[in-house]
Amino acid sequence: MNDFLAARLQMAFSLGFHIIYACIGMVMPFFMAVAHYKWITTGNEVYRNITKAWSKGVAIFFATGAVSGTMLSFELGLLWPEFMKHAGPIFGMPFSLEGTAFFIEAIFLGFFLYGWGRFNTWFHWFTGVVVGISGLASGILVVSANAWMNSPAGFDFVDGQYLNIDPIQAMFNDAWFTQALHMTLAAIAATGFAVAGVHALMILRRKNVSFHLHAFRIAATFGAVAALLQPLSGDLSAKDVAVRQPAKLAAMEAHFHTQKHAPLIVGGIPDAKNKDVKFAIELPGMLSFLAHGDLDAEVTGLDQIPEADQPPVSVVHYAFQLMVGAGMFMMLLALMLFVAFRKKAWFEHRWFMRLFALATPLGFLAVEAGWTVTEVGRQPWILHGIMRTRDAVTPMPGIVWSFYLFTAVYISLSIIIIFLLKRQIQSVPALYDQPTLTPKS
Repeated sequence: MNDFLAARLQMAFSLGFHIIYACIGMVMPFFMAVAHYKWITTGNEVYRNITKAWSKGVAIFFATGAVSGTMLSFELGLLWPEFMKHAGPIFGMPFSLEGTAFFIEAIFLGFFLYGWGRFNTWFHWFTGVVVGISGLASGILVVSANAWMNSPAGFDFVDGQYLNIDPIQAMFNDAWFTQALHMTLAAIAATGFAVAGVHALMILRRKNVSFHLHAFRIAATFGAVAALLQPLSGDLSAKDVAVRQPAKLAAMEAHFHTQKHAPLIVGGIPDAKNKDVKFAIELPGMLSFLAHGDLDAEVTGLDQIPEADQPPVSVVHYAFQLMVGAGMFMMLLALMLFVAFRKKAWFEHRWFMRLFALATPLGFLAVEAGWTVTEVGRQPWILHGIMRTRDAVTPMPGIVWSFYLFTAVYISLSIIIIFLLKRQIQSVPALYDQPTLTPKS
């Protein structure tokens, strides 16, 4: 393994782990706030117990997210010094604001965790809401920085120099809104289905059924709403990518040949050598419609992109198909959930809870796949159209050992999280259990 590959793998592994911690950290506080609100307004102690249980989970993911995020900031300077030398002054603002949001989140999380019985009830609830808002803002600001890498703005690039820098324009670049919206909905859907899946599993095991059923409904509702809105966000993103990054769209769809009335590819195995896709289902004209809103519009293929500027087609295509497939399945579960709210007997059937339990990892698989599409689809550029990834890597030798070390740290963090969460779930008090709610076979 050479140092360039090791540097890319280190960033891939670091981002792959951190994105899970970050998504949960920016979404779970809203679940917690809803449960807290329901306790205040109804007086049902089950919601109080849910709030306290979820707040401990929020604290766990806040701590691990802080560690993994700090490591990522070091990695940017360690692995990509040439990139940071030029990019730092341009897109430093969203990172600075993200740090401010992080500190606000930390302060108000402390208020919330230690405010039980000490603050006014509604002020205590408000501190939890601030935790969610600041965490969400933190995530959006980081995505804004990544969007800038896909859509450089806020400077003039003249003779290798970065001139006339405008940090505000850089932060609000052409890609920031679509990426931030898509990522936010993805985080809500992934976290909602993951949390709902865990509670569904506990219901199937007939442990503290009332507690887990109330928690399941809150988490599943969040996940379902986000899953149903996600295709609208995906459509906006696809149209944006078609204009700004045609090579990425072509790789996503394994679209080798420029053509009008371009078909949408479902599945298939890309054959880069023969410029073809085997065993695929083609929907005539649909790619043209999704990319440009016109069934007969011309869609740029990889044949119009210099080979040196093409991303790896197979990786991007498979990741995109996985993301879409997982998203479609979550949409189906979302529709079933809303039917279940009308046919309440569904909540008592084991098959219904089994579906959600099986879907526990599905949202995060979609998130990882989507992030792969975003990052690998931009290659070979670290700053689209301006700086290649190879030109940004550090000349320092021995990066492979850094890759091993950082990977070990992230794996260790994940093991610790699994242990803490398992202990937290098992420690839920057996209060307010109602055996009549136990799912039927």
